[in-house]
Amino acid sequence: MSAHHEPSHRGSPAEQDPKDEQLSRFRAAPEHDALTTDQGVRVDDTDNALRAGTRGPTLLEDFHNREKITHFDHERIPERVVHARGAGAYGYFEPYASLSEYTCADFLAEAGRRTPVFVRFSTVQGPRGSADTVRDVRGFATKFYTREGNYDLVGNNMPVFFIQDAVKFPDFVHAVKMEPQHEMPTGASAHDTFWDFASLQPETTHMLMWLMSDRAIPRSFRMMQGFGVHTFRFVTADGRGTFVKFHWKPVLGVHSLVWDEAQITAGRDPDFNRRDLWESIESGAYPEWELGVQLVPEEDEFAFDFDLLDATKIIPEEQVPVRPIGKLVLNRNPQNFFAETEQVAFHTANVVPGIDFTNDPLLQGRNFSYLDTQLIRLGGPNFSQLPVNRPVADVNHNHRDGFGQQIIHPGTNYFPNSLGGGCPAHAGAGGGAGVFRHYAERVEGQKIRERSPSFQDHYSQAALFWNSMADWERRHIVEAFRFELGKVETAAVRERMVGNLAHVNGELAAAVADGLGLPAPQPVDGITSAASPALSQENLRGEGARTRKLAVLAAPGTQAAQIEAVRERLTGAGLIVEVLAAKDGEVPAAGGGTVTVDRALPTMASVLYDAVLVPDGTEAVDALAADPAAVRFVEEAYRHGKPLAVLGEGTRLLTAAKLPEEVVMGESAASYGILTADGTATPDALADALVTALEQHRFPYRPGLLN
Repeated sequence: MSAHHEPSHRGSPAEQDPKDEQLSRFRAAPEHDALTTDQGVRVDDTDNALRAGTRGPTLLEDFHNREKITHFDHERIPERVVHARGAGAYGYFEPYASLSEYTCADFLAEAGRRTPVFVRFSTVQGPRGSADTVRDVRGFATKFYTREGNYDLVGNNMPVFFIQDAVKFPDFVHAVKMEPQHEMPTGASAHDTFWDFASLQPETTHMLMWLMSDRAIPRSFRMMQGFGVHTFRFVTADGRGTFVKFHWKPVLGVHSLVWDEAQITAGRDPDFNRRDLWESIESGAYPEWELGVQLVPEEDEFAFDFDLLDATKIIPEEQVPVRPIGKLVLNRNPQNFFAETEQVAFHTANVVPGIDFTNDPLLQGRNFSYLDTQLIRLGGPNFSQLPVNRPVADVNHNHRDGFGQQIIHPGTNYFPNSLGGGCPAHAGAGGGAGVFRHYAERVEGQKIRERSPSFQDHYSQAALFWNSMADWERRHIVEAFRFELGKVETAAVRERMVGNLAHVNGELAAAVADGLGLPAPQPVDGITSAASPALSQENLRGEGARTRKLAVLAAPGTQAAQIEAVRERLTGAGLIVEVLAAKDGEVPAAGGGTVTVDRALPTMASVLYDAVLVPDGTEAVDALAADPAAVRFVEEAYRHGKPLAVLGEGTRLLTAAKLPEEVVMGESAASYGILTADGTATPDALADALVTALEQHRFPYRPGLLN
């Protein structure tokens, strides 16, 4: 993390910025007003329709009833074709230093200048009602409300994509979406049409490696990276260009769920990721990312063994380091999900002076598609007038009329004109600053439907990704391929996909084939052995254990003093501690007094927490060991590699959960994230050890682990 980074102040209300001031003009305060119709007519009864007699027919002349029902009938707008399920928040971006050496973008010109932002996170495949924790790509779209207009950095949590040319986007989405004959599966890629397409389109291979890794099941939006995917351009005031790739790096580190945990979480709390985002902001634990860039001089465009315009490729950080340039902080939740998170409209072509495009064929197609989809989804051309989409910069143009027009435009609506005083005039008149000027690039060539030969290597970077993974990450990738392809009913598709994997790594292909009952494919020569350590989550753990959640299992006879000592120590370190027991309310503590219960154990699960603590107390441990829910809680936490801390007789609950004896009682228990303390150890010491264990996130090498 850059030395420029300073943690945000926690727990205080976010300061009002220019975007929030603008939005305040559109916020209603109905608690202070009488009920009216859309026309402002006051209504004295909204519980009974107008009818002929108390039991007679409803009358057509009841304009309030008709207006109310009509509006309800039309409350749902078409959801996004992709990225339908999302969550969003407001915040700010702040540069560390001026980037005027590379770009004339105003919001990057001065250290410390805060630009308001709105960020929307999302899954890709599933509809609005699908679960958060499915295996999928995650969208990471940021709208910067700059003084020169809106800039949208529309990215994902993976740095590459499935296809190289946007003309294939309908094919990819049709294949990954629910199959048309029965509309299944929801929010999942584990089905025939997706893998049929992927196996026939080798350019998907690199992205498939990311999708089958744990990157596809992030622990939270706050703990996942974001990437601009494409190569863009920075452009200076004098027209000099520099290629740039964008990276968002979370301060809390890059952490994921494991597959079994993700599936259980989808049932226990399908809103797990959006709830985490909302609650963290409400509590003042504001999510933060650092924005970094990879800069490539124009003269080095062809200095790599891949094409910079190929969206299925990364620039390895070992070749071009990521330079930190600023921080993103999310500090304010929306007040209305529909008006803000649902109606926000992103577009890759929303750029400001100083940022421009390249000829990446996927980016070029997105620059058309995103505007086109907003027109149908948001009902017409005036969606930019919706409050969440309005720039804070002045807007002056000759656009008129259309669905959703909210502005009363007097006077002329054409250019040039004399009757309107020539307004609005060209912004470039007189060479004014802050005007968008396209990068002057020489373009020539025949009109042709053909891709450059430099786009033809589909396997080298997929192999690079595999080579860069830790052992446990590779194991999870193999298990993911086995699960996904195991859901495919067509044998030829499974065989073809395994054949493609042989070009990535022979051991990978053989392991996947074995899990599917297929023969190992023939070895392939010439596979790269290169690796990039920056790709492994082993090396992206972040700073500390702040905002992690600890479940304390309690029962009558629990040692209350231990719980309070651990809670005080951990909350002081920024962790969240919740006491769980068989029932809500309170449980009697050992030696008198009570312990307040935060959650009823039957309503929760270990997958909703990052670690578990079992306090001392003979009676309490007896009760917990006899409770199947408590035993399952501990067993699942162990199976998912989460830290387990026990005081005194709490170890008997680990035994009841059938944890391996050599782990529970062995000298190396701490190396497996099992933290025990006898009667002479202090709760403070155990709490400190728990923080250290949580900084590692999870322990993937435990005996008997199934994750």
